[in-house]
Amino acid sequence: MSEPTEAVTDGTEASPSDSGKLRNRHITMITLGGIIGASLFVGSGNVIRSAGPAAIISYLIGGLLVFLAMRMLGEMSARKPSVGSFMEYANESMGGWAAYLVGWLYWYFWVGVIAYEAVVGGGILTGWFPAVPAWLFSLVLVIVFIGTNILSVRVFGEVEFWLASVKVITIVVFLVVGALFVLGVWPNASLSVPNLWNHGGFMPMGFSAVMIGVATVIFSYFGTEIAVMASAESVDPARGINQATRTVIWRIMLFFVGGVFIIVMAVPWDELPDPDTIAPFAYVYGLFGLPGASAIMTIVLFTAVISVLNSGLYSASRMFASLADKGYAPGIIRKRSKTGVPVAALIASSLGALAAVVANFTMPASGIFDFIMNSGGLVALFVYVFISLAQWRMRAKLSDEEREKLTLKSWLTPGLNFFLILVVLGIVVIMLLSESGRVQVGTSLVATAVLVVLWPLVKRKLTARGIDTSPAMDQRTKAAAAKASRMAE
Repeated sequence: MSEPTEAVTDGTEASPSDSGKLRNRHITMITLGGIIGASLFVGSGNVIRSAGPAAIISYLIGGLLVFLAMRMLGEMSARKPSVGSFMEYANESMGGWAAYLVGWLYWYFWVGVIAYEAVVGGGILTGWFPAVPAWLFSLVLVIVFIGTNILSVRVFGEVEFWLASVKVITIVVFLVVGALFVLGVWPNASLSVPNLWNHGGFMPMGFSAVMIGVATVIFSYFGTEIAVMASAESVDPARGINQATRTVIWRIMLFFVGGVFIIVMAVPWDELPDPDTIAPFAYVYGLFGLPGASAIMTIVLFTAVISVLNSGLYSASRMFASLADKGYAPGIIRKRSKTGVPVAALIASSLGALAAVVANFTMPASGIFDFIMNSGGLVALFVYVFISLAQWRMRAKLSDEEREKLTLKSWLTPGLNFFLILVVLGIVVIMLLSESGRVQVGTSLVATAVLVVLWPLVKRKLTARGIDTSPAMDQRTKAAAAKASRMAE
């Protein structure tokens, strides 16, 4: 591991020209479609079946938490745009230990997501082409999206633009036609709004089921931070960051809450098929009587899967390179191409994901793949806590003049920070009440413990190289005090 330099720390060693950067339309569509994936198209069915029509409240509460976290992240990003995003801000506000921990956990999470999406995508393709094994399709998908990421961030953005467009158009059509359907205006439809309360009431399983639903929903929203990371590589970072953080709430309201609202009105919640049999969106599309609805939704689901795969490779590679920039990962990982792409980090992240894919297909009984999937279960919650703490610490350390210059501000600091952290702790407690939740909490803590144990070794190496792991803000304060002392002498 070689000593990091300032040139690579801020990602300017191989700064791409504006021609290779993301445009505003790319950021717009990444912002719009970034969180629309299988967790919405398929996973919403599980939440509805467990909470009833009150699943709407689960999505609202989860959306509020994400909005608060994004607002806090937006404040820090608008002040100092960075591809490393919250990892950089954790380093600045809390020190090396925080950046190291949240950065590695985030990278580990996305490696698992890449592997999962590759497996799911391979399974869909094998359903279309049974003669080809799923493992081969999974391998091909990873290779294809390494290609879309390795050329330039502009190519990544262009691919994501079109994939996200498919998802956004699908949701918009679903909302428009669905509204006509539940109001009885659509051909062969009757008023079905009473499904909200006619089958055991609006909250048939009680409020506890709603809160358990929040613990599931919160992970569906994870990925909103990608737009903020990508904005740092756009031609207009400030505009992109403001757009991503200001519009996240209506995106959640429109796509997630709106979509679930239509489903629970169109179909009695206790008659919704098992999502493993047919996804809720596909089922309701079938009720609309649109030709080829099932086939169309399968294509849309595949689009959502490869979109997440594409975004996952982007996120994992950027975070891995940022870790290397700070000295928390091998120095070779920070190597960039002439277009600014962290090629070594991209390849290493892909290899990590492929190792998990191989474990899934060759050793399904070993539990390795399941451990990797489950052990990332708390990462979203960890990230929200670190964002909350970093923004709180940053705001406290800024001078009055610096606070006034903030172009995007979070509200009620530190009150909302405390609120967010307490709710996260509540979600963890709720997860411990179910068997699957306990598995996710346990395996996540094991992965975290491994990183905690390794931190003293990493810190010792950095200290030996003369690298200060104390908060960057404190380092600047020390430097200013030392300068003042020298001038006084």
